Amino acid sequence: MSRIPYEVVKLARDSQRPTGLDYIRNIFKNFIELHGDRRYADDAAIVGGIARLDGEPVTVIAIEKGHSAKERAIRNFGAPNPEGYRKALRLMKQAEKFGRPVVCLIDTSGAYCGIGAEERGQGQAIAENLMEMTTLCVPVVSILIGEGGSGGALALAVADRVYMLQNAVYSVISPEGCASILWKDAAKAEVAAASLKLTAEDAKRLGVIEDIISEKEIGQKAFYDRIRMMLHDELETLSKDPELLEKRYARFRRIGISAQNGINCE
Repeated sequence: MSRIPYEVVKLARDSQRPTGLDYIRNIFKNFIELHGDRRYADDAAIVGGIARLDGEPVTVIAIEKGHSAKERAIRNFGAPNPEGYRKALRLMKQAEKFGRPVVCLIDTSGAYCGIGAEERGQGQAIAENLMEMTTLCVPVVSILIGEGGSGGALALAVADRVYMLQNAVYSVISPEGCASILWKDAAKAEVAAASLKLTAEDAKRLGVIEDIISEKEIGQKAFYDRIRMMLHDELETLSKDPELLEKRYARFRRIGISAQNGINCE
């Protein structure tokens, strides 16, 4: 049964959905958070550090929104500043140095677009992540757990495997932003959402993600156990692949080739 895209957007934004820290606490063990980008500050919208997945060391990076109004204010509503992306890149390069796989958990409406963020090089910070992740010599798996908005989400999604939760969304712009640009009317967000092809089903059909994670029992032990086992299997397979970088490059080159994906672009 087809779903109304804007209803999925509302589900992705639900404040009661598990956030990045919920996944970290329930999937990984011995998590040690690391702070700061070594240039400017520590961004609370991105949480990252070292943990163990089934006994093996990994680097985990999550965009964190928080649940309550107070938590969301502290986390800047999951809208990272450039220092957040630089912290994430610092941790990814550290993971590469010590041979640790990287797991990214993505939930953001987009990178913060305030004046300070622009003055400190928001666009450059995102671009550097995109460039560096293409050649990161360790396995990278990214999961969109809620909103996946624009370059703010893509900056942590240049991975060997990308997954989406059933009610997550992935889009170049928010439906409201799209409606404001095209029709000068944010109230047409529902129409925009349908055109943006932002659901998990759309992303899989377009070849943007590998698979969709069912939200059955979301937030419960069985839910987290499924994701833990998936991550374990994927990282084990990727760690043994001698053509890791070549396949990552080819993965992203394939996206958007309409003939290969059988998509009607009319």
